[in-house]
Amino acid sequence: MYSFPEEIRRAYELLPIPFVIDQLIDGKAFPLLVSDGFCELVEMDRERTVAWFKAGQFERIHPDDVGKVAHVSEEFIGHRSGYNVLFRCKHKDGYHYIHAIGGWMTMPDGTELAALTYTDVSESRSTITAAAREYDLFQQDLFFTDPITGLPNVNYLHKYADEKVHSIRVRGCSPALIYLDINFMQSYNNQYGFAKGNELLRLVASVFTDLFPEGLVIRGAEDHFIVITPMSDREQLGAVIDEANRRIKTEAFGNTTGIHAGISEYEDDAQTPDALDNARRALKRMGRNLNVTRRFFSRDDDNRYWSRRYIVENFNKAIENKWFKVYYQGISSVESRKIVAFEALARWVDPIRGIISPKEFIPALEEYHLLYRMDLYMFEQVCREIKTRYENGLPLVPVSVNFARQDFDHVDVIGELNQIIERHNIGQYGVGKDDFIIEITEQDMATATDHFYEQLTEIRRAGFRLWLDDFGSGYSSLNVFSKFDVDLIKFDMDLLRNLDRHNGANREIMKAMVTVSKNLGIHSLAEGMETEEQAVFLEEIGCELVQGYAIHRPEALESIMYRLQSGEKARSLEPKENYARLI
Repeated sequence: MYSFPEEIRRAYELLPIPFVIDQLIDGKAFPLLVSDGFCELVEMDRERTVAWFKAGQFERIHPDDVGKVAHVSEEFIGHRSGYNVLFRCKHKDGYHYIHAIGGWMTMPDGTELAALTYTDVSESRSTITAAAREYDLFQQDLFFTDPITGLPNVNYLHKYADEKVHSIRVRGCSPALIYLDINFMQSYNNQYGFAKGNELLRLVASVFTDLFPEGLVIRGAEDHFIVITPMSDREQLGAVIDEANRRIKTEAFGNTTGIHAGISEYEDDAQTPDALDNARRALKRMGRNLNVTRRFFSRDDDNRYWSRRYIVENFNKAIENKWFKVYYQGISSVESRKIVAFEALARWVDPIRGIISPKEFIPALEEYHLLYRMDLYMFEQVCREIKTRYENGLPLVPVSVNFARQDFDHVDVIGELNQIIERHNIGQYGVGKDDFIIEITEQDMATATDHFYEQLTEIRRAGFRLWLDDFGSGYSSLNVFSKFDVDLIKFDMDLLRNLDRHNGANREIMKAMVTVSKNLGIHSLAEGMETEEQAVFLEEIGCELVQGYAIHRPEALESIMYRLQSGEKARSLEPKENYARLI
């Protein structure tokens, strides 16, 4: 729950203006503070006022007005309209007409609060009667009309959209639905204010109404719009959307990156809810790629959607039943080709779908902020399997485990790692914290905060090694060296795979990066080695370690044990004093 600084809270509470500031918690409005003016308006002290407000306030609202207030409140809470309602509230001398208006505001930490202002307008009965009559008409229009843009709203969409689709089909045309989102609308509001944000909404409404004269343009929730229009072909429709995007970016008051649009063609007898869901999936599939403005829905998108749903809905079961398996991939010395460490890679071995690739489950878990649970689970599995490795005479070389930046937002990662190590008492096998490597991708550095850098520093201070994965993938590269210390950088595999493209640019880049790393006392590792030519190049530039299918394919501990029990020789290992020097 949001907490105001005490001096600000007291200043607000002393104001004679009747207002309340709410926070939405579990779908219900919770009063954070009420002003003296509001307490005076409702004729109660602050404690009783807050309790009454929490209870819902409806016992003092005239029975004929309860439905109206409830509807406006639901629309406001759902961000489908502003808060603007006239109702009768019971006072000691009878019912008074109260006019309430409100809006949302975003606090510095990102918390969204609602500010509601109340005015007793009962002094002129004739004026109030006229206002109430006008307001009833306004409320009727408001049910189908967005008050900011004047466009039809989602209520209109639900009631009349299929009639529009039918009229398009009757004319022999194919209907399509466009679901569009204004990029970074919250940032635009924060930078230029809500008044300018509303101007941007009206601009989008105007541009799409202009460019789709035969279409139905709807204002959806928040910064979303929906267009139902005849479509001759995809290329022509895409060109119109591109023109709309160009006009919005050109004509907007402030800097904006425009829109993203998901497009769905109506299939056979498909209804609008189906087309809307498909367009949303197409939009979500685009992510925040500003180089792409639009995407048409495809069955591949649909398959990805259901695959993602399966992953999210079965994640807890996968953790409980240990469907996530640790696959170990060897990391070798470039010079000797002997193993110095393993990387622990997650594989979801599902009883229904078989092996689910990390390319499928990691984006889904990342989107729903579940990665931290999987990453900690993987670390614990590695610790748990140390006993098995020890008892079967398998090498206890260091193991690296991948962690994501968002993990550190949800849990005390260092504290969790220490607890897991203590729980499995790994010291009895001669394994210490420096035998564990925490890998963070370079991509995660792009949005890292100072607090995150501090946590990475604490990882090394606690005794763990810290590696930077996917280095050179185009996000932060050199500037990470000035922000925090790492033990090793892992070059993104595309650098090695494309050594000779662009006149051998990657050769020069890798050579320079290895030199810089050595000068800074940082080790280097190249991923994706597939040929002997690549190995020779890495040795020439002084890269110390290599990882790739040509060296060792990832495999589960059970597979390693089975091969050894079948008489196959174990892979050659560097002596401990050597691998300690290399990593």
